[in-house]
Amino acid sequence: MTAGRRNKKTRWSWIDLLVIAAVIAFVVFVVVRVETVLRYTWNWGHVMPFLAYVDEDTGRWVTNLLLEGLILTMRLAVIGIVISALIGVVMGLCRISNNLFLRMVARTYVELVRNTPPLVFIFIFYFFLSSQLMPLLGVDDLARSDSEFVQWMVRMVAGDPSLFSNFVAGLICLSLFEGAYITEIVRAGIQSIPRGQWEAGKSMGLSGFDVMRNVILPQAVSRIMPPLANQFIILIKDSSIVSLISIQELTFMAVEVGVSTSRVFEVWILTAVMYFVICYACVIVFNWLERRAERSKR
Repeated sequence: MTAGRRNKKTRWSWIDLLVIAAVIAFVVFVVVRVETVLRYTWNWGHVMPFLAYVDEDTGRWVTNLLLEGLILTMRLAVIGIVISALIGVVMGLCRISNNLFLRMVARTYVELVRNTPPLVFIFIFYFFLSSQLMPLLGVDDLARSDSEFVQWMVRMVAGDPSLFSNFVAGLICLSLFEGAYITEIVRAGIQSIPRGQWEAGKSMGLSGFDVMRNVILPQAVSRIMPPLANQFIILIKDSSIVSLISIQELTFMAVEVGVSTSRVFEVWILTAVMYFVICYACVIVFNWLERRAERSKR
């Protein structure tokens, strides 16, 4: 560690305290207005059991609707980021390819997705394309399989086997949508590497593929990780859109609980807190990984 580098302690300024006070005051104002104007009686005890409850027969804690929806949301996010990252890498390489056809295909894909509203994209894909795609992939056959292992895998991925087809359709749709943005992240990361790196690699006798694999991509990965991490967090929030096609993730379950209990404010505040917790946890993890990657370069 150099002499000029010191551990700086976080100091609170009066602006920070003012912002925190303003946020607290706003929350108190909203709560008071809801109670006095809408004459709404808060009842958190009626909502919390929808997270988890104690089974009377076994005496064990059992996950309920909201927590099950959160688990399915995380499944969508984790699997979705893997698929969308693969799509993004392939299409990102196509975007910078010397082949005109590949560039046109990748550009068309990116522009179609980026200039189409998410809801419209999901409805078009689900109602017009998934009905043709799901039979080709054999999704319904997997859901009806007699194999115990296959059924276990289906339950691990999608929960209810009867909704496996909807889950896969939503997963593909979400992955295609996010993949378009990751495509541009990958393209920008690769093109940010100085042209001299390409020329240096080729001067050493490396092929274009070897230069990309051994010289360009290792440098580009460190540059695309922060925006890619941000895209993962966006994917978690965007997963709420697939509730419109009856995928029982967190938002879908929140709607069901809100309607059945009439505790609309409590349900949606709790849902917002759950989304915030998982997204902020991801921010902490990604920041730690980024700092660790920076230290490894020194």
